[in-house]
Amino acid sequence: MSVVLVTGASSGIGRALAIRAARAGYDVVGIGRDRVALDSLAARVRAEHGRIAVAAIDVSDPSNARAIVDLARRAFGRLDVLVNNAGHAAVGPLIAQSDEALRAQFGTHVIGPVAIVREALPLLRAARGHVFMVGSGVARVPVPGMGAYAPSKAALRSATRLLRRELRPHAVAVTYVDPGAVDTAFMSRAGMPGAPAAIMAAPEDVARAILLAFATRPRVLNAVPWQTAFVALGELFPAITDAIIDRNPALVGIQRDDASTSVPVSPPLPAQAASVATPSVAEGARGAGASTQASATATPPESPAANDFDAALEPLRRRMERVKLGVGFVRDLLDPGSVLDVSEVALRWAGMPNKNERSATVEVLEALADAGFLRREGDRYAVVRAAG
Repeated sequence: MSVVLVTGASSGIGRALAIRAARAGYDVVGIGRDRVALDSLAARVRAEHGRIAVAAIDVSDPSNARAIVDLARRAFGRLDVLVNNAGHAAVGPLIAQSDEALRAQFGTHVIGPVAIVREALPLLRAARGHVFMVGSGVARVPVPGMGAYAPSKAALRSATRLLRRELRPHAVAVTYVDPGAVDTAFMSRAGMPGAPAAIMAAPEDVARAILLAFATRPRVLNAVPWQTAFVALGELFPAITDAIIDRNPALVGIQRDDASTSVPVSPPLPAQAASVATPSVAEGARGAGASTQASATATPPESPAANDFDAALEPLRRRMERVKLGVGFVRDLLDPGSVLDVSEVALRWAGMPNKNERSATVEVLEALADAGFLRREGDRYAVVRAAG
């Protein structure tokens, strides 16, 4: 059984890719910093009879690279695909960022990923494997107010080209991914409004493109080609691009006063013990290639925040506002005993929902399921309790 390791698996593209890869038959290793979200991911994969090992580890610290790779080795005995996807932004002008903020950005986007590749190389060589480095359009056209995010992504793009050359003799493919503007909570967590919803890609669509590239092994994967084309034009005409961004900051999801704002980066979370989720069905034949049998994940303890309606939706507030999905509408959905269908719910609030509106619907229902308001029943959700 092939094994894929995904960093940044707590949310967004990483979570969507972990779920899709497990459905496609891959054993999955998910790394992130939000332990509750990782346990929720593990439970979701296990419910669909997939296999996953998860660990809350900060990838920005290169000394954690060995523990990350060792998790894949212990759980499944091999590693075929490594997806360096983890990322976060710290709002504020570059010149105002602290040394800690700079280290966190370059650690997350460059130093940590390269360290993981280095530690994983023996396993990747044995599998003739594949490395994905998830970049950003700001690597080519930096936007103001995001601190060291743009320069660290530019360094990642350059490092990817070098790694591709260096790993080619080992038959290990290296792919640079430009995901485009993706409709996740990434920008809102950084305190920015994000790009207009109409131009953003759904994280599930980007995850699907990456999964398909497991087979084609391209040098570069442009998940949203038209966006990449505009970025390329912007790179060719920097003066015009800067003028457009200065006059229309909303196009790139920033605020006009971002340059005067500086938000410190939260200290990295400590590494925690890994947990491995396995399906209840017998796995002898399926897991024959693994050196160590994965053990079952215990259900995470409930917390007051996880069971609170407002707290469950808080990470999605900005996105809900952008697509005009009302909190009151969502609250009214929670009629115990009823069953919710994603398409029907999206149709009720959006009329003819586009992919971003449908994706937002899925994320809201998933958040409520994680918080215990809904119970997943295949493609539907049973309401188990009201919002109160």
